Amino acid sequence: MITAIREVRRAKGLTLEEVARRCDPPTTAQTIGRLETGTRTVSVGWLNRIAAALGVAASDLVTLPDRADLPVAAILDGRGAHAPRRTTTALPPQVAPGQIAITVTNGTGDYRAGDVIWALTLTPTDFKTALNRDVLVPQPAGRFAFGRLTAYDGGVTVLPPGSGTQSLTIADTAWIAVAMRLVREL
Repeated sequence: MITAIREVRRAKGLTLEEVARRCDPPTTAQTIGRLETGTRTVSVGWLNRIAAALGVAASDLVTLPDRADLPVAAILDGRGAHAPRRTTTALPPQVAPGQIAITVTNGTGDYRAGDVIWALTLTPTDFKTALNRDVLVPQPAGRFAFGRLTAYDGGVTVLPPGSGTQSLTIADTAWIAVAMRLVREL
């Protein structure tokens, strides 16, 4: 069985030790690591214990061949939006074509650490439909701009979240992604 324990744990920002302590009964970080890597067989009992510790359904920990995961395109923190260092995914109940995710690691503007923003990619002909909404805009060298789309005149102008920020204008972008859903744990 292929599991997504590591991906879910990382998406939740938890260490092996934290997951081990949250298990009922508690276990060791080494055991969780072995279950993640497949060096120890994951039984249904273990799957249920780890799912409860992570606050997800056991089915979220099993990778199914026909299940599409939502790729994280950017990480938003106090420095702005940037590409993740390694490939990661967010766990949606259902992925629509052209949908991407933005994870928030440090609060900025109205967004809190741990938030996941679901966004839908748009082509230039649809940019105007995103006016006055938060958008992710790709820039050269794997960088991104994130903020409220305030203008579209061939280039896009965004106002980053937070007080005292200045608008950025990006010319000739092939796509933007408009924020469609905020996923926040309470």
